[in-house]
Amino acid sequence: MKNDSTSSDKTSIQVIERMVSLLDALSRYQDPVSLKELAIVTGLHPSTAHRILNDMVITRFVDRADTGYYRLGMRLLELGNIVKSRLNVREAALEFMRALHRQTNQTINLSVRQGDEIVYIDRAFSERSGMQVVRAIGGRAPLHLTSTGKLFLSLDEPKAIRAYATRTGLAGHNKNSITDLNKLEKELAAVRETGYARDNEELELGVRCMAAGIHDDSGKMIAGLSISAPADRLQEEWLSNLIDTAKQISLTLGYTGPA
Repeated sequence: MKNDSTSSDKTSIQVIERMVSLLDALSRYQDPVSLKELAIVTGLHPSTAHRILNDMVITRFVDRADTGYYRLGMRLLELGNIVKSRLNVREAALEFMRALHRQTNQTINLSVRQGDEIVYIDRAFSERSGMQVVRAIGGRAPLHLTSTGKLFLSLDEPKAIRAYATRTGLAGHNKNSITDLNKLEKELAAVRETGYARDNEELELGVRCMAAGIHDDSGKMIAGLSISAPADRLQEEWLSNLIDTAKQISLTLGYTGPA
């Protein structure tokens, strides 16, 4: 059994290596490349190259430009843009997050949207904040229960918001959670009007948050910056600091929108 497992692992690694070699080969050409040329460049048997290329066409990592000709697929661009935005925003935000943490002595979160959830990609905090950090970097939370999640939802069309409500059932975590679509829509309307969002103990009892959006050079909101604090310690004067900090990070990313 052990030998079978080892053999299977080696086969899987070999397939991945062949996929990468084909992607590398395709990256060297501006125009679509023939199967014959790819087989020669990679040293793969044409039937092997053909089989792997077909699998990558299905997953959109490779496009079939014409019979027997291939080029890199749009899925690579999509994934590359996701990685680019996350790496850039984390790098751009780090020092600003630390400065905001020093001003407030509370937890500062950097989050992005992934489907129906937000993902925490960075955080600035200290044990002295008096609040346990429940969700670590990489943790997830529903959009409608978080301040940053509401920012992202507020950008969706009404039809998309209703679809989100149907998919998720607007499940709540506690008595403060918004679980009614009408109430959520009113909340999102307020977010659009003010440009910031709040979580009033809707995700975690005893924890309140406020969030502002971070935009890239195209004007797209790519992340949310939020302050989390014990419910009785969140101060309204922090809101202007938060908004200013989010704007500074956006400017660093090349955003040239409204001041």
